[in-house]
Amino acid sequence: MAAPATPDGPASGDLLPELIGSPYYSADMAPTTPRERRWGMRDIAVLWISMSACIPTYMLASSLINGGMNWLQAVATIFLGNVIVLVPMVLNAHAGTKYGIPFPVYCRASFGILGANVPAMLRALVACGWFGIQTWIGGQAIYAILKRPEFFPSWGTAPPLFADPMVPGSGWGVNAAQFGCFLFFWLINMLVVYRGIESIRLLLNIKAPLLIALGLALMAWAYARAGGFGEMLSQPSQFAEGGVKEGEFWSFFVLALTGNVSFWATLALNIPDFSRYARSQRDQVVGQALGLPTTMGLYSFIGVAVTSAAMVIYKDLPPEEKAKLWEPVYLLSLFDNTAVLIVAMASLCIATLATNIAANVVSPANDFAHLWPRVISFRIGGLITGLVGVLIRPWRLLENAAVYIDKWLVGYSLLLGAVGGVLIADYIVLRRTRLDLAGLYRKDGPYWYVGGINPLALAALLVGIGLCVPGFLATVGVVALETPTMEPTTLPTVPAVFGELYRYAWFTSFGASFVAYLALMAAAGRKWLR
Repeated sequence: MAAPATPDGPASGDLLPELIGSPYYSADMAPTTPRERRWGMRDIAVLWISMSACIPTYMLASSLINGGMNWLQAVATIFLGNVIVLVPMVLNAHAGTKYGIPFPVYCRASFGILGANVPAMLRALVACGWFGIQTWIGGQAIYAILKRPEFFPSWGTAPPLFADPMVPGSGWGVNAAQFGCFLFFWLINMLVVYRGIESIRLLLNIKAPLLIALGLALMAWAYARAGGFGEMLSQPSQFAEGGVKEGEFWSFFVLALTGNVSFWATLALNIPDFSRYARSQRDQVVGQALGLPTTMGLYSFIGVAVTSAAMVIYKDLPPEEKAKLWEPVYLLSLFDNTAVLIVAMASLCIATLATNIAANVVSPANDFAHLWPRVISFRIGGLITGLVGVLIRPWRLLENAAVYIDKWLVGYSLLLGAVGGVLIADYIVLRRTRLDLAGLYRKDGPYWYVGGINPLALAALLVGIGLCVPGFLATVGVVALETPTMEPTTLPTVPAVFGELYRYAWFTSFGASFVAYLALMAAAGRKWLR
């Protein structure tokens, strides 16, 4: 049966009645129908405004300023990083809009129908970690309100769960009230997942103007109370103790740029999960271009400006408390007006909820559903994501943020870059955006390769990853980089060039996998590209 046409391709959920019995086909994995294409340019822009206007973005410039940049360099680096990541974002989104397919099905064309589970699970696992962290942040905002003197002050001094009074540091590290607030916010997330993708679109439309308004209001308050934006914006160098020395700026800039590209490297892969609902290619391209780089630049600037003014307003705080002024939950907790605090914290909860669902639930829900399409639905996949997010105990991850963010997540970007290199090489360069839609769901179709797996795609993936692994191991202290001035060490050594390759982690892995995949597929001949 021929597919009903859409403005950009033949995608339709009514497309393949003969494949209803296929184990690789389900309602959640099926192409979207024309009736489901409700996301216009405004909706796509709102998606990115909503996801970008969040607490991590607000705090993003702080690490760059502490590393030695001034505020303008930091905000410009963030903006440039998001302009760069916009390119693979738009290219990968094309397949979602043209064929109406989610990210795991998109991966089938290059990795094979079964091999697609490899990139899907790589993407899903990091999303589970971020889901737990964002849920913890939302729960902490609720806890910050309820532990105030006018409500439940005893919550702030409650002992940790399962702690042994005789063993310092034992237990879960959180008290019952904190854990209860975390679970309450978790249940709200699960309710939105249960109600489906349309409720997520409505939530994003509410959150986008709310968070922009809250950020601008906070900036206006800070400016009025401090009589300006403080010294960080006028004399930024004094806030960069131990940061970039003269002549080292470009080296630090490369790391900072790579980190900012990595910030949305996850969504640069699974953007078909959203673009499959777009009405046209123009809607997804223009919507993303308007929503992503602009909001990231604006909201990171708001974080810098508010924090700079807050350091003037709360100049008498102890140094360890001043360091927390970058955190909006902590800053808002200093407000004396309870009504203002409740409104602000509720807005932060809505913001965190919308970002969490869109960025950290939609993709892994689809990815887990792809493991067993006939049994695992989008809702069940979302529940699995939520359960994993609880089991990892995200407050423990945040206690060791340097390891989790600076090493594991930055290291993870090399995996995501390698996956992106294969996908874009296959879809854009080799296939020229042409896919056999029915074949994506058939065992006897063109994407079965060898037992359902394309070994050439996996080989190219390993090439991109392999170039960056030695540098990652050096970063976590497992090996040492060979340098002319290195101290004696008992660790195994690797050439210093691997440190440079890791410095460009996402770019290195993307480029290497991109070239390797094209070379391997060319060597294999046309029979591998049907």
